[in-house]
Amino acid sequence: MIKHIVMWKFKPGTETEMHAFLDGLRGLYGVIPQIREQEVGVNCAPGNYDAVLISTFDSMEDLEAYKHDPRHVQVSALCKAIRTDRVAVDCEV
Repeated sequence: MIKHIVMWKFKPGTETEMHAFLDGLRGLYGVIPQIREQEVGVNCAPGNYDAVLISTFDSMEDLEAYKHDPRHVQVSALCKAIRTDRVAVDCEV
């Protein structure tokens, strides 16, 4: 199993777009079959990253399929337009 963890910081004034992006991510669960589990959260403490995605895949191949799925690519396009920073970790669990 692969745990895919991504965190973002967003540009000031893009809260509406951030929530649209996060809702888009949530909408991929149950649609893209490679996603086994998914959590999407918004930071509630000052000074940290703004949001996080924690998802689980059976294999790195499934994670790669998810990353290149057109539905994920479309959702990610909004994120790229509003983020200032992104960090990610993929680890075997």
